[in-house]
Amino acid sequence: MSPQPSSHQGLPERAPDPLPIDVVDNHVHLDIGRDGAEPLDVAEAIRRARAVGVTRLVQVGCDLEAIDFTIEAVERFPEVLGAVALHPNEVPKLAADGTLAEAYAEVERAATHERVRAVGETGLDYFRTGPDGVGIQQEGFRWHIDLAKRLGKALQIHDREAHEDVLRVLEEEGAPDRTVLHCFSGDLPMARECVERGYYLSFAGTVTFKNARSLRDALTVTPLSQILVETDAPYLTPAPHRGATNASFLVPHTIRTMAGALNVDVPTLCQAVSDNSERVYGPWS
Repeated sequence: MSPQPSSHQGLPERAPDPLPIDVVDNHVHLDIGRDGAEPLDVAEAIRRARAVGVTRLVQVGCDLEAIDFTIEAVERFPEVLGAVALHPNEVPKLAADGTLAEAYAEVERAATHERVRAVGETGLDYFRTGPDGVGIQQEGFRWHIDLAKRLGKALQIHDREAHEDVLRVLEEEGAPDRTVLHCFSGDLPMARECVERGYYLSFAGTVTFKNARSLRDALTVTPLSQILVETDAPYLTPAPHRGATNASFLVPHTIRTMAGALNVDVPTLCQAVSDNSERVYGPWS
């Protein structure tokens, strides 16, 4: 896996207090470093996470190189399950290069692996891809939805500035039984609609930000049975470390903020997150 770097610029040194019940980091990129730094060694990332009660991870590979990394990780580390897809920003690039069909074949091959339990992150991103890429992004999203249903895998969705179209495409195609809105970024009405459709909402460190009142409002209308937690590491680091490099061992900060917003005790939320994660992805062992 990744070589042990000499330093991890921006990674907080102090770990939060351990959680009382083990939980899952629903979405992490163990292969990515931040701001030019090498990524944290996978074994060390797992060790630090386990020390605070984050005992299971979902590694997400959303380009061809990251997919290869993900397969190696799930085969080497029992704490790691995988999700694979082409990120919505990758799809227009591959289409322009004439290599999209070949890339789809690689995704499908990897997605059949027994320890790859989700197709994702797929979806729509209107922030980085301009209007010319919208059509092919939507086609790619539909392809990934179909793949998840054909293989009986969960679906992890990336949604950036595309809420209405994400929900519309899911309705038109028919969402898989286990559909996760990764790093949920919608408002309270969108959360209600997702909940009614039976989707799982995964909350990242953004829910801890002082200016994220609307996101915490969305959390409060999400039943415990449909809540997941994630880092999206190395990005979206929770308070009090906002702006630093993120890692799975910082999940307890997010969990404790979520428990406060939901007015439930931390063990109750931890148990719900653990149960939901295994409901979506199956057992890690």
